[in-house]
Amino acid sequence: MSAALQLPMVWETSTARAVWQIERRRREERHAAQVEAKPARALKKPPASLAFYRKHTESLLRRYLYASMQVGRAPSILSDPVSRGWASSRPIRTFEDAVIFVLDIEKCLSRLSLLDRQMLGRVVLQEYTQVEVASLLGMGVRTISYKFPLALDRLTEKLLEAGLLVLPR
Repeated sequence: MSAALQLPMVWETSTARAVWQIERRRREERHAAQVEAKPARALKKPPASLAFYRKHTESLLRRYLYASMQVGRAPSILSDPVSRGWASSRPIRTFEDAVIFVLDIEKCLSRLSLLDRQMLGRVVLQEYTQVEVASLLGMGVRTISYKFPLALDRLTEKLLEAGLLVLPR
């Protein structure tokens, strides 16, 4: 009852052999193109660890709050009125410097998602705890504690792209 299945022998034809050789050449060409493309990707500079710069990003956000109040407008990251603030020790020399700084930071913030902006605004600018932010946003505390540092890292990337934050070499 358990006999082996026997298949009939099929002899290769010359057209089948030609098709097989063409397919093989195409595969080899694609593989060679992929191998050539890999060194270009390998030359990219590995991303710096942005976790080290989280406190600096937070201080830039606090400077943004202070500068936007000096300019006479509420920060765009906040939807609610601001009652608390913190002034950095680094002075902004002229009114024009403050306006340019505020507009540059707002441009970087506008490129973040709404949830990232809300978390950054509540924790950094309004100085809520992560527990309070979790209840305000209707999320779990662990979710906020996981997503908040990632939001800071994304903002750090945007600040680096804009040239507002420079990493030491």
